[in-house]
Amino acid sequence: MTGADPTEPEGPDLVVAGAGGGLAGALRAAEHGLSVLVVEAGEHFRRGNNTSMSTAMFPGAGSRWQAEAGIDDGPERFVADIMAKTHGTADARLARTLAGISAPLVEWLADSAGLPLSLVTDFNYPGHAVPRCHTIPGRHGSVVIDHLARRAGEHPDIELLAPARLVDVRLDDDGAVRGVIVRYPDGTEEQIPTRAVLLATNGFGADRGLVAEHLPEIAGALYQGGEYSLGDALRIGDGIGAASGFLDAYQGHGAVGAKSGTLVGWATVIHGGVLVDLDGRRFGDETRGYSEYAAELAARRGSTGWIVIDETIYEQCLPFRDFQDNVDAGAIVWGADVAELAEMTGLPSEALAAELADSAAAARGERADRFGRTNWERPLAGRLAAVRVVPALFHTQGGLLVDEHAAVVDADDRPITGLYAAGGAAAGISGHGAAGYLPGNGLLPAFGLSWLAADDVARRYSNTQ
Repeated sequence: MTGADPTEPEGPDLVVAGAGGGLAGALRAAEHGLSVLVVEAGEHFRRGNNTSMSTAMFPGAGSRWQAEAGIDDGPERFVADIMAKTHGTADARLARTLAGISAPLVEWLADSAGLPLSLVTDFNYPGHAVPRCHTIPGRHGSVVIDHLARRAGEHPDIELLAPARLVDVRLDDDGAVRGVIVRYPDGTEEQIPTRAVLLATNGFGADRGLVAEHLPEIAGALYQGGEYSLGDALRIGDGIGAASGFLDAYQGHGAVGAKSGTLVGWATVIHGGVLVDLDGRRFGDETRGYSEYAAELAARRGSTGWIVIDETIYEQCLPFRDFQDNVDAGAIVWGADVAELAEMTGLPSEALAAELADSAAAARGERADRFGRTNWERPLAGRLAAVRVVPALFHTQGGLLVDEHAAVVDADDRPITGLYAAGGAAAGISGHGAAGYLPGNGLLPAFGLSWLAADDVARRYSNTQ
């Protein structure tokens, strides 16, 4: 335990609940010389939590990779994009905070945590004014978690306790954290003293009751997230007077392979693909964002549709491991022309042909798209392919309210001493509903708030010695 005060509890300086983005907080805290205990509910978290299922996109506004690419970006521009996407409903304080640390965070992840990050420049996600997402080879979160878990496991000041679930946080008479309750798979419980807790347990996407209550429009969709995202942080926070908000916010996705059960990816659309329903018709501007398209697809007949691409887009998407998984699963069907593709998919041939012809004309600039889509990389051409997709809920974006240090606050915006939240456990920067989600703005609060929490815990300890 840091410090020499005999009244201090014996235990780790920081307890982190959740081995996703929380691992960044653990590594950052250990850098500051703190002892850390990571409590993780899932035995197979390296493949089963939300970070491991992500496409590993980390926004960084003003990073050195952007500078090398000649891209002019910075926190103010990022905040403007967040506010535009959320129609001004995002938590402005948190948006400024996270945008401000986004570049230092990705550079720390590369330089200190050792992730082989690079800037994504082959396409730009909806809502980002410039390329600012950074990722790793393979573009898959499981590689991130494997790497960080290995780093944490090698660090002498970090202990990982898994499987075990943090079920409660105890406060002292002054309202400050004094310990946690950890429950093991056999039902036994242990009280562990500590003065700081980081709740990085994700949101409540795996609790169908909470989803139905707060996110009814997506309640019937496939859940594509960690099984332990059960709203633990909300329950714990509610019990000790923490404030919560934005509980209607979530990240959905309109492109999970119906056959594979894995993400097809919106790069298919950004490179020029279109999404049609079972009647062979488009039903909106696909480039507005994949999150809001989940509910829109869920509302179509059969709650399913087809993404239509061509051979060039197919090749462009192969670097994504998720897309390759769909290829390996045989989820991609091919047609030499529209008629053959209609036969392979069961879509109405005339309707599909008319829709693709209309889209191609819009892509060539010959007419305005009836849905207002202006982002066309090029018209589809040559051999065509399609993959059937279903809507999914990936993770919730509402949770405990936090300040600029990631400290959980009460209803009067006063921090609860020693309690922090990150990722889906905290209310993020997506505003309300699904339409405010910007790509990468799930990992940014997960890793960024964990990083900020570690810095604040270190600052508090240094001030008490």
